[in-house]
Amino acid sequence: MNILITRPLIDSEDLMGKLFSLGHKIIHIPTLEISAVKTESVDIKNYDALIFTSANAIRNLKAVNEAKSKLCFCVGSITEKIARQLGYHNTLSAGGTVNALKNLIINSNQINEKSKIAYFCGDNLAYDLDLELKKEGLKIDKIINYTSKKITDLNDQNKKIIANHSPDIIFVYSLRSGESFIEITRNHSLYPLMTGSKVMCISEKVANVFKSDGWKKVEVFNPGEELFKLGELKK
Repeated sequence: MNILITRPLIDSEDLMGKLFSLGHKIIHIPTLEISAVKTESVDIKNYDALIFTSANAIRNLKAVNEAKSKLCFCVGSITEKIARQLGYHNTLSAGGTVNALKNLIINSNQINEKSKIAYFCGDNLAYDLDLELKKEGLKIDKIINYTSKKITDLNDQNKKIIANHSPDIIFVYSLRSGESFIEITRNHSLYPLMTGSKVMCISEKVANVFKSDGWKKVEVFNPGEELFKLGELKK
């Protein structure tokens, strides 16, 4: 199958390698540009726990030595894997959704209303996790340590690839990424080439954006399920 990946390369290399080894053709069109935000003024020692809803938040936290022993709540297994690779060893993983992460945190017996928690995240969020946790009586500091900028341009090489190898599957990993991808398809008149493509979206909210834009084949998946979903489609 022809599979289009919209994540930045650093987040996609492992998956693309696995897909390629299985004989799939890979089309890589990143839809977001990630940039670090300096957070030197943040003193990790003041916090009892850390929250990460993406691998980018972990990579852009420079104070790893001070943070690696802290209790870390990760949105899913992939984020937790990155955290452990970077030296964090006291990690807990939710089921891959922010709502699951919220439940993991509020039901944890390792924190209480006196605990001080740092939530590291990007500048564009589809869910106000910090506000939801504050409603539960927790002390949360939201710290933006990376930004995401939409990429809506497309080079001639990728246009030709899509024209000659229309994707069977498109994986989309965030609301902003989905919006960016739709803009790309409209700006470059690519939508007619993808009417048969199945869009795999990380949440119902992302799926609804594609459905509202007229995409017919839209499905929701959890991060880490990509190979499983492809296996289901082959049946």
